[in-house]
Amino acid sequence: MENATIRTFGRTHGKRLSTRQKWLVNNMLPKLSPLTTMDIANIILEIGFGSGEHLIELAANNPDKIILGAEPFINGVASLLSRITTDKNELLPQFSNIRIFADDVRKLFTAATNTIFNEIYILHPDPWPKARHEKRRLLSSSFLKLLSSFIAKDGTIIIGTDHTDYYNWILEQVKQTNLEIKSTDVPTIKTKYQTKNMFGSPKTMYLILGQKL
Repeated sequence: MENATIRTFGRTHGKRLSTRQKWLVNNMLPKLSPLTTMDIANIILEIGFGSGEHLIELAANNPDKIILGAEPFINGVASLLSRITTDKNELLPQFSNIRIFADDVRKLFTAATNTIFNEIYILHPDPWPKARHEKRRLLSSSFLKLLSSFIAKDGTIIIGTDHTDYYNWILEQVKQTNLEIKSTDVPTIKTKYQTKNMFGSPKTMYLILGQKL
């Protein structure tokens, strides 16, 4: 896969960053680059981490693992950096296991071809509800096939959405892959988007996928 063929839908920039956020993006973010510091084992990946609430929780609960977040929206990246650093712009020690890829995750897969993940989280991806935008949905069968080649044999992909149509669409996409549904029973994972519940479903719907045995 060539990076030139990868088109990222959705915003990559929002409101202007604060002076501190700009400094963190320019100076702290490079130090947390997965392409220079990532190990090749014991990694948990979160794709599209938003403002980083769940990523921070993962880092705190898994101090022995590398927690890698991929997020092309620079304001979300800046928000996470603000949360994991001190007022003196130093990385808090409890978050030393966090790595950040501030771009489309498919470019990471192209660069880190030998990396295997224990868990991959994709929480509240944009459902692109309009029919003409369906091709923009992230969790297509082709993308799920790509993910399956980067998870450990007993690894899992955890997906959460509050959009019923998107959930049902994902179920159909899974049927076209070598993945299978291991469970739909996941404790509610609190994120900013889960709290908003923009699409009014009774609760977030989850899928835990793994490779077929």
